[in-house]
Amino acid sequence: MPSFTSVARLSNPLMLWVDVALKTQEMLLSSGSVIQMRTERMAKAGLAPSAADLAEFQLMGDEKLAAAGESGAAMVRQWHSSHVSLASRALQQWLLSAGAFLSMAGSVTPAQAAERSDAFVQATARAAGTASRLSGAAVRIAREGLKPIHAAATSNARRLAELRD
Repeated sequence: MPSFTSVARLSNPLMLWVDVALKTQEMLLSSGSVIQMRTERMAKAGLAPSAADLAEFQLMGDEKLAAAGESGAAMVRQWHSSHVSLASRALQQWLLSAGAFLSMAGSVTPAQAAERSDAFVQATARAAGTASRLSGAAVRIAREGLKPIHAAATSNARRLAELRD
């Protein structure tokens, strides 16, 4: 169960982007290690790879395809569950804000203008709030897409390091 601080940290879009950047860095370092170990193995195997070498080379391709498929599916699920409805709501609120502006602009009296300007400010604040949540939705899509690739790269780095030792 995640702690309150980790939940609060991951509800902030900036912290989510930092988390994605850190996971990406870890994944890239692990991938570099895996590439080095597998390249060494291929070079040692030469033209006569063993059955274990062939199995590892096959696993390499299978894992990449599986991680790419999982990543794409995870991003589509996250996009569908959050981004579509949020983007629709942002557009709807922007249109309401534009309507409130036109209503304010068409005011005849100062009292009417004051009343309508308050409605415009409220509508614009709601639209801006929803639009700012789009960044959070985008980072969640990126985060979900990175998870399977990160998991494959880091587990391969650990597994291959153990085989090497």
